Amino acid sequence: MSISVARLLRHMAWANQETIKHLQTLPEESLKAYATNPEWFVAEIAHHIVDSADHYAFTITGKVALTQPGDPCIADILKISDLARLAEQAAIVDALLVSAADLDDVWLDLENDNGKFQRLRSTVLSQAIHHATEHRAHIASALEAKGFEPINLDDISLWDYEKYETANGLRE
Repeated sequence: MSISVARLLRHMAWANQETIKHLQTLPEESLKAYATNPEWFVAEIAHHIVDSADHYAFTITGKVALTQPGDPCIADILKISDLARLAEQAAIVDALLVSAADLDDVWLDLENDNGKFQRLRSTVLSQAIHHATEHRAHIASALEAKGFEPINLDDISLWDYEKYETANGLRE
């Protein structure tokens, strides 16, 4: 078996779902928890993880997962019940990102506010993984800072994902 980024993407998808499940167990006011910046609160961060993944997926694959380029972003998270929709959206976009691991690693022509540039597909795909990991840590910190039960990042580590794979017959 060769080493593949697909496993890291599957871990990302699992960890995103586990994070959302944890958030669903918390009181509504936990969605407004923040660590240092009141504009960067739990609901905004969770939304940002999935919305950004939607943009990464389109950039990498050219396929629409949730929103067309130029369309409004996915809906904000305003209450705990909105997390069920977010979990569904995360599952869709993360599945598209997992499938992207099978694509050729080519240079992509990209553009942002700073102009046009090129990045390898593998760079953008790897950034999607790192981006989600970074922001799950932000969520944990924000919850802890405001006295809510944070997600235990050790429980969503790659070590624990491997246990999950083994327990569920998902090992390759």
